[in-house]
Amino acid sequence: MSRILVVDDERNVLTSFQHLLGKKGHEVLTAKSGEQALSLLGSNSPDLILMDIRMAGLSGLETFRQAKAIVPKVPVIMMTAYGTTDTAIEAMKLGAFEYTLKPFDIPKLTALIERALAMGQLMRTPVTYGAADADARAQRIIGKSSKMIEVYKLIGQVAPSNVTVLIRGESGTGKELVARAIYHHSQRAERPFIAVNCAAIPETLLESELFGYEKGAFTGAVARKPGKFEQASGGTILLDEVGDMSPSTQAKVLRVLQEGTCERLGGHETIRVDVRLLAATNQDLEALIRDRRFREDLYYRLHVVTITVPSLRERKEDIPLLAEYFLKRYSRELQKSGMRLSPEALERLSAYEWPGNVRELENCIKQAMVLGQGDVLMPEHLRLGQSSAVQLRSAPESLNAVRELARQHLEQAPGSAHQHLIEQVEAQLILEALMQTQGNLAQAAKLLGITRPTLREKISKYRIQRRVHLNQREG
Repeated sequence: MSRILVVDDERNVLTSFQHLLGKKGHEVLTAKSGEQALSLLGSNSPDLILMDIRMAGLSGLETFRQAKAIVPKVPVIMMTAYGTTDTAIEAMKLGAFEYTLKPFDIPKLTALIERALAMGQLMRTPVTYGAADADARAQRIIGKSSKMIEVYKLIGQVAPSNVTVLIRGESGTGKELVARAIYHHSQRAERPFIAVNCAAIPETLLESELFGYEKGAFTGAVARKPGKFEQASGGTILLDEVGDMSPSTQAKVLRVLQEGTCERLGGHETIRVDVRLLAATNQDLEALIRDRRFREDLYYRLHVVTITVPSLRERKEDIPLLAEYFLKRYSRELQKSGMRLSPEALERLSAYEWPGNVRELENCIKQAMVLGQGDVLMPEHLRLGQSSAVQLRSAPESLNAVRELARQHLEQAPGSAHQHLIEQVEAQLILEALMQTQGNLAQAAKLLGITRPTLREKISKYRIQRRVHLNQREG
């Protein structure tokens, strides 16, 4: 559950947000003025602030400036009517996460809130490495192998400077954790950290996401919007899966690195940005250069310093430490303290090749804790090869089934194929989780990575309660 502060001088807006966010399981604080909001921040640190631009008394923009001085790592979403978007854009230049127009599009607003909460969590959760007596709130990079000691040394050497760092490694090795460790130990740790997954954003949208756009730059561009480089100015930006960028986007990133400037789509104004760039990839950039799919000049700008994160199969001696860490990390969340691995289970973990690396190991341990009975996890509790999406990517028959399903939806439901396919897959995923946990809502929600209120909403939406017996117990 997250704590969200809503600041607006209209009581009906505050009431609507209390209802909307309360249903999602969030704690909602409300303030009718900027002055009241700043007073609340002195005693209550929220995870997110939603603030109206135009309010009586202290303006939204001035309240934002003062709030950022009190809680610099709390993301702020500015709420604005159409005629005040210039002020909202100014707030984004000063570090606001995003702005949203009134009247609200509820599904888009809900998705925006979830993204802001996720980014805030990344910024506030410290990442430590090496030391065993780490901050209890921190996420840790685990390992004592020689390859990981080398990674720790490089993090310590590059973190205090502003040098560009290229982080390489297979999927699931922890490249983003390394990037966040660099950020948290840098001189920019109190400034924004923004991670952009270049592979997850369609090529046609990535440029506008990174560099922003002017009003009228394309259909749907109803107002100017700053890009991620502007939002991260003064802080750090991580370009994850940097090898997936198009040539035109690569050229613009190169300009940022060379000149510290960029232009919004559809604009001519040169915008100066002060940002530290970290890049991550699981691809062979040298091969992409040979194939003329990646710019050689950008490559040399990116790998001023390169940190290579080893695969888990290259450091199997770290598996017992990682397993113990994940057992402790999820014991409170799953309310299963004291669980441990049997020697036979640990031996099985050490013998497996882990194509999905640390992420697959984490998912395997968490799934075993959810489904296991008693205090000792045995080999039969470990569903190796089933706990990672790696298996889907590596199995042609699974990919063919997904492609066929997608093709059918595109043919049979043109115009609504995306919604129908997502709903069909989501319903099946929820049903499978409930079946694996014998209908236990708490365990199914943890297995899915969502809250119980969200799970209940989806169960009702898809009428799943008619097909599976639901166990309402907490455990």
